[in-house]
Amino acid sequence: MSDTPTLHATAVLTGRTAILIRGPSGSGKSRLALDLIQSGALPFARLVGDDRVHVEAAHGRLLVRPAATLAGLIEVRGLGIRRLPYEPVARIGLIVDLAAADAARLPPAGAAETALSGISLPRLPVAPGLAPLPLILAWLGSVPSAN
Repeated sequence: MSDTPTLHATAVLTGRTAILIRGPSGSGKSRLALDLIQSGALPFARLVGDDRVHVEAAHGRLLVRPAATLAGLIEVRGLGIRRLPYEPVARIGLIVDLAAADAARLPPAGAAETALSGISLPRLPVAPGLAPLPLILAWLGSVPSAN
């Protein structure tokens, strides 16, 4: 896995699958990861990787791992870099795109899915300025296989 290039993203394991959080620099990827981990709204949430992650298709699944030099580290804006417990590998079950230009109040069916490394996955586009945590919790609560 270390031979695969890194992706500018953050990942959090929530139950049996991980949420891959993408977005431009400063869009709140690390903040959302901390919200998922610390909110108490999920029975289980643990960091996989922050800022740079490796993503690899394997046996019809998309796996995510932290970049080795950043494993267990997360940026907390205003405090700096902090260390958290982390998962060394997880299967991605949802891709969240922060500050997504195609986010809509009532999204078309095609916006709810994307492909990465040849694997099709559910996608949640989040409009700029919209709080992503409530959307993710609603999505997780409405999809039986999400956790």
